[in-house]
Amino acid sequence: MTQQEQYADIVIVGGGMVGASMACALAELDIRVVLLEAGNIDHALPAEGFELRVSAITRASQRLFETMGVWPGIAQRRISPFRDMHVWDASGDGVIHFDSAEIGEACLGHIIENNVITAALYERLSAYQNIEVISNCQVAAITNGAENASLALINGKTINTRLIIAADGSRSAIRQHAGISVRGWDYDHSALVTWVKTELFHQETAWQRFLPTGPLAFLPLQDGYSSIVWSTQPDQAERLRTLDEAVFRTELEQAFASKLGKIESIGPRAAFPLRFFVTNEYVRPRLALIGDAAHTVHPLAGQGVNLGLSDVATLAEVLHDALQDKRDPGDLSVLRRYERWRRADSMSLLVTMDSLKRLFGSDVPVVRLLRNVGMNLTNRITPLKNNIVRTAMGMDGSLPRLSRGLPLNR
Repeated sequence: MTQQEQYADIVIVGGGMVGASMACALAELDIRVVLLEAGNIDHALPAEGFELRVSAITRASQRLFETMGVWPGIAQRRISPFRDMHVWDASGDGVIHFDSAEIGEACLGHIIENNVITAALYERLSAYQNIEVISNCQVAAITNGAENASLALINGKTINTRLIIAADGSRSAIRQHAGISVRGWDYDHSALVTWVKTELFHQETAWQRFLPTGPLAFLPLQDGYSSIVWSTQPDQAERLRTLDEAVFRTELEQAFASKLGKIESIGPRAAFPLRFFVTNEYVRPRLALIGDAAHTVHPLAGQGVNLGLSDVATLAEVLHDALQDKRDPGDLSVLRRYERWRRADSMSLLVTMDSLKRLFGSDVPVVRLLRNVGMNLTNRITPLKNNIVRTAMGMDGSLPRLSRGLPLNR
């Protein structure tokens, strides 16, 4: 092997939350891992206010971070638990309220800025000698062989590996190189995001109002601030993004029915297009897709990153078991186990989220009536409501070991 060549058992392409989590999940195994990030790894928090992109981290994802030793680094920065979730329909009287106390839990989850998570992940990765992080370096070409794959990097180096894990986002170059097709569509919606300080305390509650144009969420942050995710048509999102601050404040208060009083201050605004898709294949020989490279979902239930973290926990367990049995981690028969496991779990959630988006986006009178009746009925049937919230929190189902708080090396 020349000076321009190196070897790694596994190469992860994409150094965001999911890719860095994958590296952390594999760090305790007796293998060499390279984490490649095309851009600069920057997880600095804003000097003032909050980062615009946040994630609603479920209890299952929290257990994953705890087991990997990442959660203390997250908690010492800043996190915001939400203990209740209040959802109501703007076009009727439908209301549903989820309370963590009803299921005997301290909270339903945490709202965490994305850069808080990535900072803690990279802090943890720095403790491992078998993990190499390479930033500002793109993959120029990939060659698959019978016993390994080779990644040619734009810096002239080549990495030979037994397995490539693609965590490079919804427009994954690795997925496209492999010729893996996707099924899905654009929602013709964008998510406007910002943060605000409200007159009334958010009560550590995630608030969501379903408007005829899409859902509006107020997610609790520290010191009484809230993260805003407002899903609406792209032209409306762009109009809201560029509105005079005073006018935007008034429109936001009206859209939220002033549930938390007046808006006292507003952060910067940005808008992101929304899509739904799932890949037709999660794996190929010497390749596995995770996170947004494998699937994207509407953010109305905050499940996007949690789906990716479930991919991480599942693939880590599959690879651990294969290595324990002296099997090749890039062999298709090994990777098929990951695909079967994740496709069954993720498709159920993906279809549910898409169906909810369409249900709450319908303005047909009979659909609107049934929707409101269904919300109120569900709110009154406590066992059904609690089962829904436990599933959303990742507390039920065929969870991998890391998502149950159990180490891979039992």
